[in-house]
Amino acid sequence: MRLCSLLRSTGRSLLPVNSHVTRSHTCGELRLKDAGSEVILFGWLSFRRLNRFIVIRDSYGSIQATIKDDDEESKSLLSHLPYESIIRVRGRVRDRGEKHRNGKMETGDIEIDVSSLSVVNEARKDMPLLPDAKAHEQTRLTYRYIDLRSPQLQSNLRLRSSVIHSARRFLVEQKGFVDVETPTLFRRTPGGAAEFIVPTRTPAKGLAYSLPQSPQQFKQLLMVGGIDRYFQVARCYRDEGSKLDRQPEFTQLDIEVSFITQDGLLDLLEQVLIATWPEHLNHVKPSAPFPRLSFADAMRDYGVDKPDLRIPWKIEEVKSRTFEKLRRENEDPSWALRCIVARGSGEAMSKARVREWKRLVEMNYQSTNFAVLSKNTKKEGGWFNFVSDEEIEKEFQLGEEDSLLIAWGAPSKVQYTLGQLRGLLGEANGWRKREEFCPLWVVDFPLFERDEEGKLVSCHHPFTAPIQEHEERIEKEEKLNEIRAQHFDLVLNGVELGGGSIRIHNGSMQRKVLEILGEETGEMTHLLEALESGAPPHGGFAFGFDRLISILAGRGDTSYGIRDVIAFPKTKEGRDLMVNTPIEPSREELERYGYEIVKK
Repeated sequence: MRLCSLLRSTGRSLLPVNSHVTRSHTCGELRLKDAGSEVILFGWLSFRRLNRFIVIRDSYGSIQATIKDDDEESKSLLSHLPYESIIRVRGRVRDRGEKHRNGKMETGDIEIDVSSLSVVNEARKDMPLLPDAKAHEQTRLTYRYIDLRSPQLQSNLRLRSSVIHSARRFLVEQKGFVDVETPTLFRRTPGGAAEFIVPTRTPAKGLAYSLPQSPQQFKQLLMVGGIDRYFQVARCYRDEGSKLDRQPEFTQLDIEVSFITQDGLLDLLEQVLIATWPEHLNHVKPSAPFPRLSFADAMRDYGVDKPDLRIPWKIEEVKSRTFEKLRRENEDPSWALRCIVARGSGEAMSKARVREWKRLVEMNYQSTNFAVLSKNTKKEGGWFNFVSDEEIEKEFQLGEEDSLLIAWGAPSKVQYTLGQLRGLLGEANGWRKREEFCPLWVVDFPLFERDEEGKLVSCHHPFTAPIQEHEERIEKEEKLNEIRAQHFDLVLNGVELGGGSIRIHNGSMQRKVLEILGEETGEMTHLLEALESGAPPHGGFAFGFDRLISILAGRGDTSYGIRDVIAFPKTKEGRDLMVNTPIEPSREELERYGYEIVKK
């Protein structure tokens, strides 16, 4: 989307950006109605032809300027001036005329007849990057200050600003919320992700803070303190490197409310998302209430707990007697045989693509055997050697444009495999790039789960309350694996936008949960004492703001990475290539804090 169009769609006037500065207009705002006006423009030199026709670009758009035939001084100046130099242009707006209009530029009906041109700041001649040129991501991140000039990043960052501004206005002006900043110097949080530590020498050497994964405990303490409707645009930190949809430091729109139920909270959050929806996407704005799907149903039908509902296919049980012999031949009674009949997907299938999918799925230990059948792949996978074409046709009734994905083995691995294949096939068919937004609540998560070592851990975090019917099981430590949580995730186009829950507000129950998980309650004395001091029932949620903006900027395309909606992102290894961090601390710094580094 063009930048000026975005600014207009978000209700932002172009006029105020020229107050208090030395330009009269931006490069993107002038139109045919301005013909005859005397203007002063500043911008980057982005194109020149014959040292007479130039294009100037600023943060708001581009415009062509024309040097007079007899202005030899300006022509000479332009002849050696590098692109991306900052120039000042004074001149008169004039109509290009019907023959010379440029429909590719928003200012293409006009140009500036230059009366004076001067160089404000000359750029280096060996520019490593031009904003409108394709470049390797490593180069773009190293010279991010140049990359930020590109229309796409300009548009993305202004979209980000507009959405968060709308969220603040809605929460404060329409819902009575209080914006509270919480500390970023905190202490270790039991369970959860790895945290960054921050050494300090006060009150004594050898001590350290932790950077919070989220303001979770602080916002609960605010509820105890009577700030019953809290929100914050919070910076959060996880020492886990970077992923396509997460950075080591990231932004959450954090919300907590007292005296609220799960249904009330979901209704509020739907209103927040709709109220902050950008105007230029109104034609695909979702409507409330959003559909809800239990965790168990999501895993059964889609193989993942964050399904993309734009993809129309579900996982099905293969029930025909034709395949019963395969079940009987397998000694494991829990052995499963399931499939996805992907109608209309055959064109996207190829043997090379199936081999790549097999490699991707096998990268995870949960993968299992699978086979694919379509007109392009024929019988790709050894499983089809055991069944005839007639049996396949009778069971699945495949059309010329259909595909069959089938997997067998342990049920959990079958579900995982088909869930991944569903997403990959949906992406290959263009479903995951559609300009469509399908929000979904996933509810009824288990409270606990087992990790790879068999240890009981929180499915969400240890502050999540169980459903009321299962509270006794916590006290008696009975059927812990079957306890359901008052936890919910908001999924948009197959991306987890955020998670929330109704919290434990009873000190004794919170203490019991920590003991069940094997966590030291001494680490949580402050919270436990607060919950024993008259804590109101409360619940909350955190929108993953970077993820939300990336989906909006990509207009539904889930392959759009969050690095393109963050001003100064890090690589997947967690490095900032522009400033070359992280770096080893100096000996003086280590001595100051009483630390030494031991490399293993």
